[in-house]
Amino acid sequence: MAADTGRYRSAVTKSKDPSGLLISVIRTLSSSDDVQDRETEKGRLEEAYEKCDHDLDELIVQHYTELTTAIRTYQSITERITSSRNKIKQVKENLLSCKMLLHCKRDELRKLWIEGVEHKHVLSLLDEIENIKQVPQKLEASMASKHYLYATDMLVSAVDSLEGPLLQVEGLSDLRLELHSKKLNIHVVLIDELHRHLYIKSTSRVGHRAKDKEKGRSALKDTSILDVSGLSTPRKLTEPSQFSTPGTSSVRELQEMREQLDVDPEENSAEFMGILIKALAKLKKIPETIKAIMERLEPELKQILKRSTTQIADHAYQRGESLAQDNQPRLLLELLELLFDKLNAVAQAHSVVLRHLQQIVVSPSGAHEGIKLYEHADVYAKIQTVLQVLLMDYLDVKNTRSAAEPSAQLSYASTGGDFGAFFAKKKPVRPKQSLFKFESSSHAISMSAYLREQRRELYSKSGELQGGADDNLIEGGETKFLCKPGARNITVIFQPLLSQVRTETSKEIETVTKVSDPLKILANADTMKNLGVQRPLLQNTVVVEKSIQDLMSLMQDLSAYSNQFLEMVCDKLKEYKQICNSAYRGIVQSEEKLIISASWAKDEDISRLLQSLPNWASMTQPRQVRQKREEEEDFTRVAFAKESEVLTGNLGDKLIPQNEILRDVSDLKALANLQESMEWLACRLKGFFSNLTQSSSSDAQVSSESVRSREQILQTLTDLSRSFQDIADRCLLVLHLEVRVHCFHYLIPLAKQGNYAIVANAASMDYDPLVVKLNKDISAIEEVMGAGLQQHKFQYIFEGLGHLISCILINGAQYFKRISESGIKKMCRNIFVLQQNLTNITMSREADLDFARQYYEMLYNQADELLNLVVDQGVRYTELEYINALSLLHRSQTGVGEQTVQNVRLQRLKEIICEQAAIKQATKDKKITTV
Repeated sequence: MAADTGRYRSAVTKSKDPSGLLISVIRTLSSSDDVQDRETEKGRLEEAYEKCDHDLDELIVQHYTELTTAIRTYQSITERITSSRNKIKQVKENLLSCKMLLHCKRDELRKLWIEGVEHKHVLSLLDEIENIKQVPQKLEASMASKHYLYATDMLVSAVDSLEGPLLQVEGLSDLRLELHSKKLNIHVVLIDELHRHLYIKSTSRVGHRAKDKEKGRSALKDTSILDVSGLSTPRKLTEPSQFSTPGTSSVRELQEMREQLDVDPEENSAEFMGILIKALAKLKKIPETIKAIMERLEPELKQILKRSTTQIADHAYQRGESLAQDNQPRLLLELLELLFDKLNAVAQAHSVVLRHLQQIVVSPSGAHEGIKLYEHADVYAKIQTVLQVLLMDYLDVKNTRSAAEPSAQLSYASTGGDFGAFFAKKKPVRPKQSLFKFESSSHAISMSAYLREQRRELYSKSGELQGGADDNLIEGGETKFLCKPGARNITVIFQPLLSQVRTETSKEIETVTKVSDPLKILANADTMKNLGVQRPLLQNTVVVEKSIQDLMSLMQDLSAYSNQFLEMVCDKLKEYKQICNSAYRGIVQSEEKLIISASWAKDEDISRLLQSLPNWASMTQPRQVRQKREEEEDFTRVAFAKESEVLTGNLGDKLIPQNEILRDVSDLKALANLQESMEWLACRLKGFFSNLTQSSSSDAQVSSESVRSREQILQTLTDLSRSFQDIADRCLLVLHLEVRVHCFHYLIPLAKQGNYAIVANAASMDYDPLVVKLNKDISAIEEVMGAGLQQHKFQYIFEGLGHLISCILINGAQYFKRISESGIKKMCRNIFVLQQNLTNITMSREADLDFARQYYEMLYNQADELLNLVVDQGVRYTELEYINALSLLHRSQTGVGEQTVQNVRLQRLKEIICEQAAIKQATKDKKITTV
């Protein structure tokens, strides 16, 4: 029985599902026909159950504490759940009761809610009325503190409220009329404030600089009138910090512009003008603003001219000078310098205003669409008009001063023909003497001093005379001149003009050359399209060419001073030549030593040899003059052989380190861009100078000394043009040689350090890693050169490369220690993948690599068979190449004999080659005799 009980227990333990055990027991009882068996089974079950009850009691006794705690915890959780259910039930009942009560009071609640909304709206209206009643006082305070945007927002919102929700409030009618009137007139104040910043505030810093400049210039007041070469001519624009903010601001930034009420709004003039524009836009007065700007532009510029004239005159008076002194033309130069600075500042301020107006017009709101803005060219046109009138007056272009002051000869001639009257005795005339004058009286002196003191205070505050025209410089409505008008005044203007042209040209060139990497900044696509070029040009080259073109235009306009402009062109070209040479050295120089390709290109003998070869001549010739393709191939094959012979003789026996080549493809791209740019610039300069030569030969009125000086300058310019072409040729030679040096760099180690005595397997038959690297290198260079160079230069770089690789591989046979048939097969695979890559680049068969492959396939033969092959096929390679092949076979194959046998084979080879040469010569002689 115990065994049966254990069996049941084990069955229960093994079974994961008790129901399965119960089903099996039921199946056993139902399938048994014997009552005794059933009773036995029943007893077993009862015994098992009793055992389980006993075990359960023991477990309860052992774990009584834990079981009691669990039961109590469960009882507590059950009680809480029951309590929560009851509370939720109570809440539901209360909600239903509230819903019923609210339904009964629905109309009263709706009435109370509507009354609450009405009272809230009335309170908001009362608050708004209280705020609007304070608007005039706040508006006056904001206008006094010049927080115009805040004042405009407040005024516009107040008027909108008065004409909107508060329109029916009769008590606000007077306030409505007052604010509406202010809204109609406030834009006049804003426009006046905008003009004050455009023409007075913008020039205040210029006035301070002019004042400081006078201190340094006072030491030059004793110099001669015409000695103006030492005078400083600063051409600084307004400081960029003053107007730099809106240049980078977006439309969103303009929309989010807010006034800071706790700071001075005029501290940043650019932001203040933006605030004024935004305020005018809120008032919808942008068209009126633009109209006022255009109408007041010329009068404001004339006021600047008058104030500047007064300022220069007062500064001269402070230095103890008089307008009647001999050095008065120098004051004209000072006036022009001050005017240029101020007018440049005004132009910069207008550019700020235009940017703000443009952002207002293109804003997403679309409220100002269709408004036509004025342009920056309009501002410069007015500036040029004012300056032109000023210079015409000072240079006396219309000869008005000469007509008003007739000469003594004319007065003498007009007295008539009675000469006797001059010798007749006349009654002595008493000279008229005034009894007294007021000009030295205390009242006149004190008034002049008072006016001058008032202007001095204005200068100290703003550096600018902010009032109207000076009373001491205006007579009869016309401005007095700082110096006597006349054509000789041009002498004090012209030299600073040349200095200014030189300064601006230098600044333009420095902007594009004084960068970290000037050879990698290219002109944009639109510029290249306008210039009609197909390959990228350097941005600095385009700027230099444009500067030279501008100087040429100035030279034609001022032909009398053409030599000065030509000297300026020479100086700029010399500077740019140095910049290009420095950039070139920065690429090709490594550790204060030129790379191999650059040192070879610099060598006169090697460069002369390469440029004397037919492929160079074919590349430099125009396409129409070149030979036909078939004749050209025969013609250039000799060039390829000569070039390969020279390069292999110099580089074919040594390993080239990585620092001797240009590994970065971007450097090669920079050289290609430099080559195209230098060639284009040289071509443009030749066109300029050829026109100059023709114009100078046709001008017969130039003095002999000037002609000699002009010829020297033209010779210098021609030399500079040739030097730019030399830089272009040197870059092309470096690129041509660099690709070939790369081939030596990868293929020489393949023969000297590679293992080709291999057994055939999948891993050993892969392409040589050096060959794979060379292919990648050539493909990368091809991609860069194709985009950076013209087609004929691209062909010059890559054509003949297959011949050189073939020579390197054939010459490298002497460096293999041993080679097996698998090694020969691997070498042929290397040659095939190189040939395939070069074919894709040059679009030709590259048959020279077939020549190298056949050379290595020749090594499949035994040494003696190789000699027979030479007899059968004739001599296809040089004697040295056959000797290298026999020596490699002797080192690689076993059982080919001792060294004496090898010497016999070499002797036999020489005899065969001599015989073949004799046969060939005899055949040639026979052909000649037959002919």
